[in-house]
Amino acid sequence: MNHKMNHKIGVQKFSIDTIRQLLLVFMLILFCILWSCMTPSFLTFDNLINILRQTSYTAIASIGMTIVIIIAQIDISAGSLIAISGLLAAWAFKATGSVFLAVLAAIFSGVVVGFLNGVIVAKGKLHGFIATLASMTVLRGLAYIFTGGSPISVSDQRFTSIGTGYVGFLPIPVIIMVVAVVFGWFIMNKTRFGRYIYAVGGNSEASQWSGLNVDRIKITVYLIMGVLTSIAGLIVASRLGSGQPSAGTGFETQCIAATAIGGTSMYGGKGKIGGTIIGVLLLSVLSNGMTLINVDSYWQQVIMGVIIVVAVLIDTKSKRNG
Repeated sequence: MNHKMNHKIGVQKFSIDTIRQLLLVFMLILFCILWSCMTPSFLTFDNLINILRQTSYTAIASIGMTIVIIIAQIDISAGSLIAISGLLAAWAFKATGSVFLAVLAAIFSGVVVGFLNGVIVAKGKLHGFIATLASMTVLRGLAYIFTGGSPISVSDQRFTSIGTGYVGFLPIPVIIMVVAVVFGWFIMNKTRFGRYIYAVGGNSEASQWSGLNVDRIKITVYLIMGVLTSIAGLIVASRLGSGQPSAGTGFETQCIAATAIGGTSMYGGKGKIGGTIIGVLLLSVLSNGMTLINVDSYWQQVIMGVIIVVAVLIDTKSKRNG
């Protein structure tokens, strides 16, 4: 009897999740058709490549954001880390001329910030919102102190090719995005650690009682978030040809929006990497189309905010019904 009931609930949840994913794909196709009808430049090869390139760094960081939200936490320091990692990468390259050291500097910043965020959340028993609000403010301040408010410009093609170069017809950032997606999918679907993440998000106390090291899991999740965000920051800096202290302002909003739209529950314990990627693509197509038809960027921010509210309301309603 219980087995049949559990099977029925599982099928119902699977059906709801599947319908939601299909609806997102339908909306993505619908917007593509709409923009192509409104402006002939939308479906050009250059514009589609541009969409993929713009999607890449948001998608990379959003994978980390998805995992963080699945453990019922959040990270709003992502935008500030975009600035810090980009600045350190640009500074390291100008100082040494080494792309390897520039990449290492960016990733090192992500490791440090992610680890500290995780420790504050896990050991300090602070919610991620408060912990990363503090780190967001500190990091942004450090970015301006480090540069005196001026960008660190790098024109060397060895550095800028990370964000603007190609392998065949594919932009390098898109290839990095694909690797990050595979990494995130594998962690969440094929490893014991991925199952632990869902367990902690579903019920942290029960996970602790069952013998899981919840603190270590939270720290590791924030560490992953930090590394992925720092890679995104490196791509942004190399694409712009400079590390900028103002880079990444509002970036965390895009990541949270993509994650919420993709079906990750703000209450934790539920979410898929694939859904987040569809969410990122949907937002990128929406933004690109609005730009092509000359919709003011301020209105785009308003629309983004409305989308987040609607996505969270849908999540709240589905949780109550569940």
